[in-house]
Amino acid sequence: MPIEPYLFLKGRAEEAIEFYKAALGAETEALMRFDESPDPVPADMIPGGDPRKIMHASVRIGGARVMLSDGGCSDVSSAAFEGFSLTLTLPDAAAVERTFAALAEGGQVRMPLGPTFFSPAFGMLADRFGVPWTIIAEA
Repeated sequence: MPIEPYLFLKGRAEEAIEFYKAALGAETEALMRFDESPDPVPADMIPGGDPRKIMHASVRIGGARVMLSDGGCSDVSSAAFEGFSLTLTLPDAAAVERTFAALAEGGQVRMPLGPTFFSPAFGMLADRFGVPWTIIAEA
């Protein structure tokens, strides 16, 4: 039973999908907009009142599924849980360097890429959407 991340991106899901396609080779498996729902969607559930926003999407990154939505967001206090990271384990340092650079574009490096005692290449960043990533090369 796999655990799959679901990212709620406050109106930026489509932009994130395109970014992950370019940076990671993500492939769209499913995409439904609010105005395509077979059931009526309450107006207050539609981000910014735009029915073309993404209600649900699923992308495949390598062997993993990541789900995304423009909805499901609320303004939360800074005390909200933030203790997670999407982690990519790649076969070598060169792959880590390429992927780290692609995801870091427009984002924020939290731990610069470099060798550690447990990996020849390891780094942490938040991408341009604020999604935290840990990128590591197999030892």
